Amino acid sequence: MKSIQKVFTLLLLIIVFSCGNSSSQTQSTNTETASEQAEPIVKQSTSGICHDENSSSYSRTKSYTAFDSIAACIDAGGRLPKSQTKQIDEATDEAIEQGNAFVTLYDRSDWPHWSDDDKDCQNTRHEILISTSKKQVEFKTEKGCNVATGEWFDPYSGNTYLDSKELDLDHIVPLKFAHGHGADIWSRKRKERFANDLDNLILVEASLNRQKGAKGLDEWLPPNQQYRCEYIARFNAIMVKYELSYIPSEQRIINRMVGACSN
Repeated sequence: MKSIQKVFTLLLLIIVFSCGNSSSQTQSTNTETASEQAEPIVKQSTSGICHDENSSSYSRTKSYTAFDSIAACIDAGGRLPKSQTKQIDEATDEAIEQGNAFVTLYDRSDWPHWSDDDKDCQNTRHEILISTSKKQVEFKTEKGCNVATGEWFDPYSGNTYLDSKELDLDHIVPLKFAHGHGADIWSRKRKERFANDLDNLILVEASLNRQKGAKGLDEWLPPNQQYRCEYIARFNAIMVKYELSYIPSEQRIINRMVGACSN
């Protein structure tokens, strides 16, 4: 009788172990599948280097630890590629030269933009394309999510465009500029609010947006001279709204610009 009980107990243990092992294998497979489907924002390689999507090694890095941002990766002991380390050195030198406090490295992924808060499949860019078009827009598909054509006036160039692909949605005060003028200490939620603030967004010719980059008023103005004073006013209004500060050398130039516009 005792030997039968032992055999029964042994069989029961084998069944329990097999189920547990099968569950672990399933969980592992599910984890791997989820990992394959959703690529992380930042990958820390086995050698400790933090790669975001802009890194040439991002897609080649298969064995990694995932992070939500470059900053989080560095906080965990990671390091930047040599090219980005050089950028930090340049930023530090620039801060010393301009008498500006050094800020943390700018990471665009910390600024969620083109949100779809009302979940209607039209993000910030496409909602602005719809609301500012001078004629009925046409969509790329029947779902009505992405705008294909319409009619838009670009105040930077003074030209009118019919194809949405020719336009960029520009941040009047660039995200990187804001980061270097006080926004580096903001929460992620406040950064998202800034990145999607309609007061700070404008549809413009794509090439001019890229020419402008992250430049401030002292380095770049729209080629359309008739719009320059309004651009300066809008730029300054956003700086005030979010309590951002110019460095002294910038402020002196901007004061002269404002004075010239007043005259």
